[in-house]
Amino acid sequence: MAELTAVILTFLKAIGKYRWYAIAISWVVALVGWGVVYSLPNDYQASARVYVDTQSVLKPLLAGMTTLPNLDTQVMFMRRTLISRPNVERVMGMVDLDLTNQNAKQKEKKIDELIENIKILGTERDDIYTITYNNPNPKLGKEVVRSLLTIFVEGSFGGKKQDAEKAVQFIDEQIKSYEEKLSAAENALKDFKIKNMGLLPRGGNDYSSSVVAATDQLSQARLELNEAEQARNAIVRQIGGGGTPGKPAMMANPELDERIAAVNKNLDALHMQYTEAHPDIISAKRLLSQLQAQKREEARTRVPSSDPGASYSPMLQTLKISLSEAEAHVASLRARVAEYQSRVARMQSQSTAAPEVEAQLSQLNRDYTVNKENYQKLVERRESAKLSGDLSSATDMLTFRVIDPPTVPSKPVGPNRARLFSVVFVMALGAGLGVALLMSQFRPTFLSQAALRDVTGVPILGSISMNWTPAQKARQKKRLYGLAAAVFGLFGAYGTVMAAILIRPLV
Repeated sequence: MAELTAVILTFLKAIGKYRWYAIAISWVVALVGWGVVYSLPNDYQASARVYVDTQSVLKPLLAGMTTLPNLDTQVMFMRRTLISRPNVERVMGMVDLDLTNQNAKQKEKKIDELIENIKILGTERDDIYTITYNNPNPKLGKEVVRSLLTIFVEGSFGGKKQDAEKAVQFIDEQIKSYEEKLSAAENALKDFKIKNMGLLPRGGNDYSSSVVAATDQLSQARLELNEAEQARNAIVRQIGGGGTPGKPAMMANPELDERIAAVNKNLDALHMQYTEAHPDIISAKRLLSQLQAQKREEARTRVPSSDPGASYSPMLQTLKISLSEAEAHVASLRARVAEYQSRVARMQSQSTAAPEVEAQLSQLNRDYTVNKENYQKLVERRESAKLSGDLSSATDMLTFRVIDPPTVPSKPVGPNRARLFSVVFVMALGAGLGVALLMSQFRPTFLSQAALRDVTGVPILGSISMNWTPAQKARQKKRLYGLAAAVFGLFGAYGTVMAAILIRPLV
């Protein structure tokens, strides 16, 4: 601690040797600095506050109908990009600052100054934003803030509206393209259906299902024909010698009837497995024809009944009528069986080409369905994009309420001359002391016996004090008073300046 005190005292003594230089430097720095501070122009701050209302009643009403714009993100983006170079250049044009630019360098300088002095304050949570701009010209500052407020409001709508218009234009182009594809697919599908009318699936069933259904119908018709023939044969047996008009009556022969029924049953079973050209079916039909011919021959050679009144029996007449109806029913069923047989044969002959036709039809339907779905989706998206663009520019979706219009207070906000005067005063004192200390280092002297002994290493036996004359003492006393007056004058000047600022502030 004693060494530190000795070092401090040594520095103070060194500074005291050049005290007049310190005082002079301090006065010069203080006067120059105060003059510069006083000459600084006043700085006026223009400001405006705006409230952005992003809560709209249209949001829940239109949810699901269109893509609702993210208003919070939109406002946040505008806030962060408001002080961009294009916007600042636009502001310069709005307030006629660009008319004073003589070259590109001056223009860039003014743009940088605007970007530096414009501030956007506020948070997305409160949705209240403050736009401020500092400039010595209050009228110019007010115009700049008004222009920024206009750009902030217009920019929140214009960007999304332009994006929606571009989206609608792109979707319209795609819709035209899909209209052409859809028309081509419709024409191709129409021509294909006309060309392959008989091979197309019906009722939602494929060709193989149609073949199976036709085969089932043929089998059902054959079964009904067999049942009808059995019923007719039963009537013939009941008549017992009667016949149908225009035909000889068939003679009842149970053994022959059983054989015919067995052949018909076997023929139905073969039809379920083979086509008409199969040898088993051909031989079964040949056998059936032979048996039926044998039955007709027996009926032709039958000896009529000797009872002349037999043909006039009421029961016989009824049976003959029933036999006529049965024969007509058998004939209609035979026609149906023949039609079903020709239909099944035709479908079986076309069965090899049907799968290819069905595959081509499925491909055409798939292409047509895809184009139609895409076309319908594009039409829906276009309407949604139009509605979204209208919502983005609708004032009901995003409302700007100017809380405080652009204003400039009559009192400037800067510069803070009181603080700057104090800073200049401290800098002046520091500059004076620093210069004195620096001079003492360039022109060092021994201020004590200990310092001389430490430097030279020579023992010091004693020292001789200076004996001042009365004239010298009077002169030293005057210098001391002058030094005190200079120091107190510097502090007094600082106090006077601060008092003047407090009584009548310059800012």
